[in-house]
Amino acid sequence: MRAAVLHEIGQDKLEVLDDVEAVGFGPGKVRIRVRATGLCHSDLSAMSGVLPQPAPFVPGHEGAGEILEVGEGVAHVKAGDRVVVCWLPACGACPACKRGQTELCLAGFMNAGTPNFKRPGGDVFGFAGTGTFTEEVVVDAGCAVPIPDDVPFDIAALIGCGVTTGLGAALNTADLEAGSSVAVIGCGGVGISVIQGARLQGAAEIVAVDPIEARRESALKFGATRAISPDELPDAKQQVTAGEGFDHVFEVVGKSATARTAYDNTRRGGTLVVVGAGAMDDFLQLNMFELFFDEKRILPSMYGGGDVLRSYERTIALWRAGRIDLAGLITHRVPLADINEALDQMRTGTALRTCIEL
Repeated sequence: MRAAVLHEIGQDKLEVLDDVEAVGFGPGKVRIRVRATGLCHSDLSAMSGVLPQPAPFVPGHEGAGEILEVGEGVAHVKAGDRVVVCWLPACGACPACKRGQTELCLAGFMNAGTPNFKRPGGDVFGFAGTGTFTEEVVVDAGCAVPIPDDVPFDIAALIGCGVTTGLGAALNTADLEAGSSVAVIGCGGVGISVIQGARLQGAAEIVAVDPIEARRESALKFGATRAISPDELPDAKQQVTAGEGFDHVFEVVGKSATARTAYDNTRRGGTLVVVGAGAMDDFLQLNMFELFFDEKRILPSMYGGGDVLRSYERTIALWRAGRIDLAGLITHRVPLADINEALDQMRTGTALRTCIEL
């Protein structure tokens, strides 16, 4: 079957091969025919080495498709069911799951160390234990979440990561109240989803911050009240908050420099929500006095900071009601053969989300 493979960490191109086989099927596993998958910035981060991932590997973790077969002991799905791929399934038994913090379950991360593909030359891993830039993938049954028949595969794919992450940061993590002031630093697909979540919560001012003009224009369409470049942020802070700082600032880039900017633009007693996934050797520096004196809350948001399955259900309900726009997030579509075109669209900021159709 066909799959897009990164041979070595640090390479910037994927090779689409037709000699890849999905392996590992057995008890507790499912085989999925991938129908649509989104390109998330985390895929680029894994390719560059910012996020740890064994290579060679098949990128992709934001996918949807249909079940081809199920292994022994799998009861919640059957062949023919439509599913979204969940790259962070909850085991239900670990301490984090028992506390109700299923987004902190490590079971999904453990899957990343087990190859779920192979080629004549050897094993191939799937990014984040999945790997959806392929025609078929074998994953733990918990990674396959049933979706209603009225949810298109491309919409479902977005729910699998970017939309859930961004909406959840606003709805679950931030405890964002109506009438508040919000700044969102980084307005790709996840940042736009944060903006939609802030709008749902009734934020009075939503300032979108991004260096790319096209993304700023998109942010206004999705609910931002103003959209600015990074060097305009000091003026916006003065105009919107009289210099005090925003009630909530969302960092959706994953770099210490933008996290520091986000902290500096959060009001005393306000909330900084860290959404971007960054590198282990990129350190955010804060002094002990400002931590004490400013009393700013710093809240990391892992995969939207809430129960993933409940978040999926909520997102579908909001989409059905017309309260959020998911189709508008898909600005480009390419076949798997043109996956490198999608990578270029992400790197240049041309696309909010590119849907790879299989």
